[in-house]
Amino acid sequence: METAVTAPPIPVQTRTWQKVVAQYAKPDLRRSIWGLVNSIGPYIALWVAMYYSLRVSYLLTLALSVLAASFMVRIFIILHDCGHGSYFKSARANDIVGLVSGIFAMTPFYSWRHNHAVHHANSGDLDKRATWDVPITYTVTEYLKLSSWKKLAYRIYRHPVVLFGIAPTLLFVIAQRLPAPGTGRREKWSVHFTNLALLALFLSIGYFIGFGAVLAIQLPTIIIGATIGLWLFYIQHQFEDTYWEHKADWDFAEAALQGSSYYKLPKLLQWITGNIGLHHIHHLSVRIPNYALQACHDDNPEFQQVSTISLLGSLKCVSLRLWDEQTQKLVSFAHLKSLGLKGEIAT
Repeated sequence: METAVTAPPIPVQTRTWQKVVAQYAKPDLRRSIWGLVNSIGPYIALWVAMYYSLRVSYLLTLALSVLAASFMVRIFIILHDCGHGSYFKSARANDIVGLVSGIFAMTPFYSWRHNHAVHHANSGDLDKRATWDVPITYTVTEYLKLSSWKKLAYRIYRHPVVLFGIAPTLLFVIAQRLPAPGTGRREKWSVHFTNLALLALFLSIGYFIGFGAVLAIQLPTIIIGATIGLWLFYIQHQFEDTYWEHKADWDFAEAALQGSSYYKLPKLLQWITGNIGLHHIHHLSVRIPNYALQACHDDNPEFQQVSTISLLGSLKCVSLRLWDEQTQKLVSFAHLKSLGLKGEIAT
């Protein structure tokens, strides 16, 4: 199964790419407003449809929850752009829409923005992984130095059932309800604000339609949406020919273009996910709004020589769990056998 198509990289001169991407880092108010309408509008409509579907069949409700979760992902992408200050020219507009979008996506805006900024500042840096690399990735050398129990824990943590079945729900439903230790006052405030807003919605809507109905509608929606979101983040950085370097050799442009994939999805899925699959462009310039990423990619050949991952090919990335500094590739546990480590069980 094909995972990625990688062409020889075209050297990117710093002054050149900065000048190029600046042309696309211009929010268009009409497109931004339309993005809000065609994301939040369908989500609310689907939520209402799910309520009425409860009278027909819960299977129909679950089917509709997949669509609702997809639009929740679109809303999250708007939050994401607002966090980078790229969705509107106005910082105040970005903050307001980011906070509101965070309620729909069950994500505290300022807290998430802080953590995500850390991710962008350290993407591809082997010396700064702990707080932003989700999932946390060990190098082969680091893994081999672990105790047997820690190796087992890492294997369990990186298992698809845990990584895509349990972790997304824990992250969005529980972890994001709690302020992270050491975060600033505004970040903590955004967590409490989002929690209070969600509680108010739960109590008010639940009063009219029943609390059981609210849970029956919202739980599958957030579980599916969170899983899609974590999957996208995973594929954007966890692929065979990704980029990792120690700080002394780390380069921003190389980390962006080589360490972030072009997840080439079918057009409908690309639209639903807000073009976030063009992640190499996004990491090169966070100021480009999601609706301008494709144009930046298409207009500039130097940005097209990157790892391109198809929808089917992305499934192979699930088995890649260790960074091999010798081959400069992300590898599976089975790779340890090729190193003569017969004591390791490939999973």
